Amino acid sequence: MKPFMDEHFLLTTDTAKELFAACKDEPIFDWHCHLSPKEIYENKQPRDLAELWLGGDHYKWRAMRSCGISEDYITSEKNTPYHKFRAWAQAMPQLIGNPLYHWTHLELQRYFGITKPLSPATCDEIWEQANAAINAGGFTPRELIEKSNVKIVCTTDDAADTLEWHEKIAADRSFACRVLPAFRPDKALAVESEGFAYWLTQLENVSGRSVNSFSDLCGALADRIGFFAAHGCRAADHGLLYVPFRRANQAELDAVIQKKQSGKHLTTEEADAFKTELLLFLADEYSARGWGMELHIGPMRNNNTTMFCNLGPDTGFDSIGDRQIAEPLSRLLDAMNTEWRLPRTVLFCLNPKDNYVIGSMLGNFQSDEVPGKMQMGSAWWFNDNYDGMRAQLQTVMNLGALGTFIGMITDSRSFLSYPRHEYFRRILCELLGDLVEEGKYPADMAFLTETVRNISYHNAVRYFGVG
Repeated sequence: MKPFMDEHFLLTTDTAKELFAACKDEPIFDWHCHLSPKEIYENKQPRDLAELWLGGDHYKWRAMRSCGISEDYITSEKNTPYHKFRAWAQAMPQLIGNPLYHWTHLELQRYFGITKPLSPATCDEIWEQANAAINAGGFTPRELIEKSNVKIVCTTDDAADTLEWHEKIAADRSFACRVLPAFRPDKALAVESEGFAYWLTQLENVSGRSVNSFSDLCGALADRIGFFAAHGCRAADHGLLYVPFRRANQAELDAVIQKKQSGKHLTTEEADAFKTELLLFLADEYSARGWGMELHIGPMRNNNTTMFCNLGPDTGFDSIGDRQIAEPLSRLLDAMNTEWRLPRTVLFCLNPKDNYVIGSMLGNFQSDEVPGKMQMGSAWWFNDNYDGMRAQLQTVMNLGALGTFIGMITDSRSFLSYPRHEYFRRILCELLGDLVEEGKYPADMAFLTETVRNISYHNAVRYFGVG
């Protein structure tokens, strides 16, 4: 019987252990996350482990609900931080095989030196030991980032954001990690939403432009892209429930803008045409600057209306969508490639049934601009687990070139989430170790060592051009 989560956790072969030893200390480039630049700048000391661990973490909230724990111990202010932590400890033993079980204990080990499994029996001891460490210092956002060997972070920022916190961070030379914005124009694309008109006013205010037509909107967004570029931005991110593709001319697009501004309801066809043409324009702008374009495809959000009304978005009530994506994605990428300019592109799919759709699509649009110009994003959200990571890596190996893969992201709001990179690196090294041990790949350790180091850090640095 192997010890629980020891130094060789997930590493069962000598080759895997050697490869992990070679890449475990590589820096982290977290090129997609949801960390708050305001929190990074303000750098406040957390009060306790509950604030640091449970605040805003809808992964944990969802798991606690699955264990029958009352919302009073999850998002409510009715209970103390200790009682919320105790509820999490109560849930922990039930999460057999859940990645949260591994992540929790990696975080306890790496940040607090705690090797005991969390359970109701160990709850009080771990609470006291962890809080003593927090009170001794070293757990502010910047200290956690530096302690985790993170060299570059790309936050996710609305297209109308002023980037004031990024400016303040950049002016502070005492912080070694580079914190860069990533352009997220989801609110510009969400033309069918009730909040579109309000957001458009924000865009007009921050850009100093009036938006009365589609070309006005494109001009304002181009200005914002230039503003983000001046602040070091190298990536743009987009969340799509499905891939739209419906073409429209300028007059039709202007009519969509005017119809929306007059408060009228748009048809699905009108909204899809607007999104398609705006994505084509944006892709061309990204390509001109050498940015990477990320498409996160497939989240079905806010499924529980009652809880959405009570708690708002991003509180643990999203799931996997099931739309067909192959044909519209092909047509969208092809239009970018032939009519505009196709940027470096990372495709994330939330539905694992689409892994091979995405993997095979990439090969249609590769070029010599950069190795692996078209990338399959790392296992994301509901796939961010042992089986999901192996399946994603296996797809890249079967259909592409694993050596050019740009690796792991945290996609997290938590400053304690960086051991997920270690988790990924262990899985990567175990998978490659299996191939060598089974005689399916030569034991060229010099090349494989360079490969795991590249996938862990260097490929992404080169891909996004932030070296």
